[in-house]
Amino acid sequence: MVWLRRTTHYLFIVVVAVNSTLLTINAGDYIFYTDWAWTSFVIFSISQSTMLAVRAVYYLLFTGVPGTATYYATIMTIYTWVAKGAWFALGYPYDFVAVPVWIPSAMLLDLTYWATRRNKHMLILVGGTLVGLSLPLFNMINLLLVRDPLEVAFKYPRPTLPPYMTPIEPQVGKFYNSPVALGSGASAVLTVPIAALGAKLNTWTYRWMA
Repeated sequence: MVWLRRTTHYLFIVVVAVNSTLLTINAGDYIFYTDWAWTSFVIFSISQSTMLAVRAVYYLLFTGVPGTATYYATIMTIYTWVAKGAWFALGYPYDFVAVPVWIPSAMLLDLTYWATRRNKHMLILVGGTLVGLSLPLFNMINLLLVRDPLEVAFKYPRPTLPPYMTPIEPQVGKFYNSPVALGSGASAVLTVPIAALGAKLNTWTYRWMA
């Protein structure tokens, strides 16, 4: 059943890449169409770090080759830049979609897998924690480069914008002062069990196609 495993492997790459791109667009859209940029960045950090961990761990254990996580992150980056260009061609602002910086965090995941002699449990614990801690730090550049979200929201209103996302007075810093620190902390805690899920999915895949 080797052919079935390989087919499933490549099918997952396509399906996950497309769905991950949609998740990225939605997360970026949520950032730039509200004035809650800091709060949105925490949501963005958690969604992107957990998404990267579950699929990268799955592919790492599927192939057993360090470097697979970086390969997956590179595919995701290419897909999202294509989506970014498509939205820009439709007349949306260039910074409408934030392209997450996945590759450095994926490289840390690969390095963990290699340094621990392909230990699955260390990959989940150490690798998952590193991804959760590092991704918000690497993506802080997204907060520094995008235009004022309130300005973008008024300049590019969407007819489907729900009332609760209507721009109001900026509330930045009202609840906490460091979205990067909060995003890193929350992501580090949540990414570990999600990485374990990726490892479990790999086990189930082999059982289904044994």
